[in-house]
Amino acid sequence: MLSITDVRKTFFAGTVNERVALNGVSLTVNEGDFVTVIGSNGAGKSTLLNTVSGTIIPDSGEIRVGDRTVTRLPEHRKAKWISRVFQDPMKGSSPTLTIEQNMAIAQRRGLSRGLSRGVTRARRQEFTEELKTLQLGLENRLGAKVGLLSGGQRQALSLLMATFSAPEILLLDEHTAALDPQRAQHVTEITERIVNERHLTTLMVTHNMEQALRLGNRLIMLHEGRILFELDAEQKRGATVADLLAEFRKLQAATGEPALDDATLLETARSAGPNAAAEAVAPGGAPTGGSSAAEVAPENR
Repeated sequence: MLSITDVRKTFFAGTVNERVALNGVSLTVNEGDFVTVIGSNGAGKSTLLNTVSGTIIPDSGEIRVGDRTVTRLPEHRKAKWISRVFQDPMKGSSPTLTIEQNMAIAQRRGLSRGLSRGVTRARRQEFTEELKTLQLGLENRLGAKVGLLSGGQRQALSLLMATFSAPEILLLDEHTAALDPQRAQHVTEITERIVNERHLTTLMVTHNMEQALRLGNRLIMLHEGRILFELDAEQKRGATVADLLAEFRKLQAATGEPALDDATLLETARSAGPNAAAEAVAPGGAPTGGSSAAEVAPENR
């Protein structure tokens, strides 16, 4: 379980560039939950993942993984419990090492390193079976340098490696955004299967509204460092892309500022079609349920 309580983070505090990234975020992600996170650029999505992973230390608040308080632990100390897949396929693996060498390192994430062989015959067989599930032919290329793989192949490998150590928390940071539509769809399908089969507690940031609805059992929307909108499993099943876009329009009407950025519009057009993206800038539309951004008290906007 992941518990986030009243977490706050301000960058460049006390200067003309001061920016509040997280403004009292509280969220409980129960064991086995798969929570998708949406919001425009600057909403605090990546900062939320960074504070959970330990890349950034929050100014205040508490973060717990299971029964451990991990608020101020650095990233390498949290690695035994938390795995992450980044937007950039280059970040999740070493290009100069082979596929099997990368997998051997990932398998021992968070564990002490000894002088035993990194890739044994038994491990090689295990890696082969795991790679077959990706359906990309990588099981026949164990000795290939990862730097020779395509972005889609590398991201699928990163996802597999991130789940090797059975992490208590899996963080997905727009992990399909840099891929072409076909590869993004394939990695999305792999994500859904792996998370479900391994019952991983997952927090996923995405600009793709269709993906945000399709994956997981909960959805939250961040804006200016606050959670303004949430759908539970039942509400999420009945929601559509148009409903989410309607929430963005409500937010825009309430704040007087654009709530949809180019990345969100592009992902919406790519996954749900240009008509859905066009609706984002048109009036009208109504949500199916959940706590609407328009219903949030002024002091929480």
